[in-house]
Amino acid sequence: MISKSILYFLLICFPITLLGQTDTIPPIRENKSKIKSDKIPFKDRIYFGGNLGLQFGTQTYIDISPLAGYKFTESVSAGAGITYIYYKYKDSYYTYSTSIYGGRVFGRYLFTDNLFAHVEVELLNMELYDRNINDYYRKNIISPFVGGGYIQRFSNNAGLYLLLLFNLNDSAESPYTNPIIRIGFNLGI
Repeated sequence: MISKSILYFLLICFPITLLGQTDTIPPIRENKSKIKSDKIPFKDRIYFGGNLGLQFGTQTYIDISPLAGYKFTESVSAGAGITYIYYKYKDSYYTYSTSIYGGRVFGRYLFTDNLFAHVEVELLNMELYDRNINDYYRKNIISPFVGGGYIQRFSNNAGLYLLLLFNLNDSAESPYTNPIIRIGFNLGI
């Protein structure tokens, strides 16, 4: 009978002991101090970069596309950029040249230290030919891109990236043909 009483006593005390142990969890204050020490300094959150494209010959293509970005976390960043493209076609019968310009906003998510997903929306103002009026006119073209990339880091704030993108608005008016491959760079301040 005594052994049953001791068993009941232990069963009753055991849950009380478990409840008493929950009071020994580290205070929330300790967790907050760890989070604060892991924050990225503001100067390391901002980066600049872009890409430059050059082609010469019968077709001349010069693309200057700088960008600026902001790291919200180690994995998530977003930014904006501008684009200027000079295009010229010249052969013995025909010469044509135009300027294409616009801007873009983008977002990136790093899966690993080197691989990332990329989404972007670009608005370009470009010249198009209208056969009905036999003349050129300017039009804004919106191109949403999805894809991914690889970044080879030189330091925490600098790297060379390779992007593979697909234009979801691949039409006859688009200046791009899928897939789009870009090589660019990022530099932190």
